Amino acid sequence: MENGGDRTLQSRQVLLLFVLLGISQAYSEPGSFTVAEEMQSGSFVGNLAKNLGLELSDLSTRGAQVVSNENKQSLQLDVNTGNLLLSQTLDREELCGFTEPCVLHFQVLMKNPLEFLRIELQVRDVNDHSPIFLEKEMLLEIPENSPVGAVFLLESAKDLDVGMNAVKSYTINPNSHFHIKIRVNPDNKKYPELVLDKALDYEEQPELSFILTALDGGSPPRSGTALVRVVVVDTNDNSPEFEQPFYEVKIPENSILGSLVITVKAWDLDSGINGEIAYTFSHASEDIQKTFKINQKSGEISLTASLDFETVESYSIIIQATDGGGLFGKSTVRIQVMDVNDNVPEIAVSSITSPIPENSPETAVMVFSIRDRDSGDNGRMICSIPEDLPFVLKSSFENYYTLETEETLDRENRAQYNITITVTDFGTPRLKTEHSILILVSDVNDNAPAFSQTSYTLSVRENNSPALHIGGVSATDRDSGSNAQLTYSLLPPHDPHLPLASLVSINADNGQLFALRALDFEALQAFEFRVGATDRGSPALSSQALVRVVVLDDNDNSPFVLYPLQNASAPCTELVPRAAEPGYLVTKVVAVDGDSGQNAWLSFQLLKATEPGLFGVWAHNGEVRTARLLSERDAARHRLVVLVKDNGEPPLSASVTLHVLLVDGFSQPYLPLPEVAPERAQADSLTVYLVIALASVSSLFLFSVLVFVAVRLCRRRRAAPLSVCSVPEGHFPSHLVDVSGTGTLSQSYQYEVCLRGGNGTNEFKFLKPIIPSLSPQCSGKETEEAPPFHSSFGFNIQ
Repeated sequence: MENGGDRTLQSRQVLLLFVLLGISQAYSEPGSFTVAEEMQSGSFVGNLAKNLGLELSDLSTRGAQVVSNENKQSLQLDVNTGNLLLSQTLDREELCGFTEPCVLHFQVLMKNPLEFLRIELQVRDVNDHSPIFLEKEMLLEIPENSPVGAVFLLESAKDLDVGMNAVKSYTINPNSHFHIKIRVNPDNKKYPELVLDKALDYEEQPELSFILTALDGGSPPRSGTALVRVVVVDTNDNSPEFEQPFYEVKIPENSILGSLVITVKAWDLDSGINGEIAYTFSHASEDIQKTFKINQKSGEISLTASLDFETVESYSIIIQATDGGGLFGKSTVRIQVMDVNDNVPEIAVSSITSPIPENSPETAVMVFSIRDRDSGDNGRMICSIPEDLPFVLKSSFENYYTLETEETLDRENRAQYNITITVTDFGTPRLKTEHSILILVSDVNDNAPAFSQTSYTLSVRENNSPALHIGGVSATDRDSGSNAQLTYSLLPPHDPHLPLASLVSINADNGQLFALRALDFEALQAFEFRVGATDRGSPALSSQALVRVVVLDDNDNSPFVLYPLQNASAPCTELVPRAAEPGYLVTKVVAVDGDSGQNAWLSFQLLKATEPGLFGVWAHNGEVRTARLLSERDAARHRLVVLVKDNGEPPLSASVTLHVLLVDGFSQPYLPLPEVAPERAQADSLTVYLVIALASVSSLFLFSVLVFVAVRLCRRRRAAPLSVCSVPEGHFPSHLVDVSGTGTLSQSYQYEVCLRGGNGTNEFKFLKPIIPSLSPQCSGKETEEAPPFHSSFGFNIQ
């Protein structure tokens, strides 16, 4: 039996050696640290930077952190010093149980670039537990005929410590009958056996008692005691024997409680009470006693607690068969627990980065590890995410994965992603775990503002009030936050002469446009400029749109009369022959309006006339014509007031006064005289008499002057028999011309005026009409002279 145990131990050591060699070849040598259990939280473990040969600056700049497959974080890293500190008190017995050495595996996660470094923490056992006997009193019934050297099993002490701190030796009180021999069971644990040194004599001493002491290997050592009572019984010379010295059975971990595991069988050649066999567990741990029970009479071993392959893979139980005489036999039962796919995969998240910039491809979003506590195919896993997402899973090592962006994201199309990570094992049935994370996409200023229109047309009526709101422009930005906050501005115009800054302004926040001053349609009918919209991103993006402002005409200009001129020094008088036919064109009023459209449509109206019904004005062209035949009873002078009115709202107007003189023919002398006001015509008779007297005196004086002038002219005529007659070049003044040709005035009608040459006086005479084809000069002999008439104005009218 001992040789079998040694071979098993050697095979395990060889297997462990091969596993360690395989791991060392697959991965780089991990950093190793050692710490004693029960140390306080915050205790110094070691310097990570020195152990792994890292720079201190790399730890902080690359965001180094210690992660573990377990959810509990036992270590913390000070990135400033590189020291590893305990984040909690470690209990080696709780972490590793009886496993020795107790090694915890951690990973150091470093980013930019992503890198995993393996470290191992060995928890050193401290002798903090004393050996304990489950039974404080042991009862042994030993036949008196037991031979010297017979061995009797004793209950072993339990010590939660391991290694040197575990149970190392057993002692009993010195006596002449027994001594202790220490054995090692298949679990490599020591247990005591009581060896008979001297034959017992029931009649001499039926019962013996002594103290069994268990000592561990700690410093100082701890101990535990139990009372051993030996009852000497009568002779029983046959010990029970099992059918098999070693039993092995396999049982699935999901077996039902109470189910039969195995039945062991032993026999005894003795008869009577010495042949009755009772089955019990020998040196069974507390875990075995909780999990299994044995029927003392039948030897059936049944299940009393749930099995867990991931916790304990196999059990080794020593079965003791004791007869009524106290002799016993033993056999070992090895129960192999078979794995069942009863553990769902687990996901342990190491880090998550959210939000992530939208224009960052191949960015690590999440680092996590997966684990399945099952074994074989039940522990094999596959990790996946939905295929319609722009993310990809990349495997690193030891079931570590990184979730990265596969392509550039666009926040404007999708601002967040709800990603479900699914981990499925290959067991039967397949079990899976889903872990959902919400990844937010942060905005990057990658969209320029966009105007709702490429060009805007706004209209404003002239003579507007300053700061009048004339419209607005609107732009949107698909980005968010400050990247979508827009500022509107006026851009420099293409026309350098356009005073845009004094015409309009724009609200930088909402794009509303305002006219800064009153606009004048007659000065500026329309103008164009560009507006810009700039966001507040970095770098800022902008766009522009064209704005055309059309000034609408307002009826703010009255008609202006071009002809006849109203600011002349002397009024213009139109001559109309009394022989004119109805519809004779007297003159034409010409007027313009500075406005446009219907505001510039002019209509003419005869507002006032000296003799109503004699003249008429055409409403659309301003022509003044006679309405009927003229008679001798019609007054010679007429005053016409013509109203020129536009078609605006409200309408504006202007008036012009025309003076019309009726003449018998164009050969009669005509000097324009100022019109006498109607009030003058109504002067009293005394005033009339004074005027007549004054006119008579003036006539006599004028007549004397004319005689004197005539005498002087006669003298000069002898000296210069010839006189020069000149005809004015050009046409007759236009205000005496019938443009339409329908009246009696003809464009070819001229008057001959001859100046008496050489006398140095202002003497004129009206001669007979001539046609334009004649020579502009004529002699005095060809002209029939009329008796000279000297006026008070110095003109000689004939």
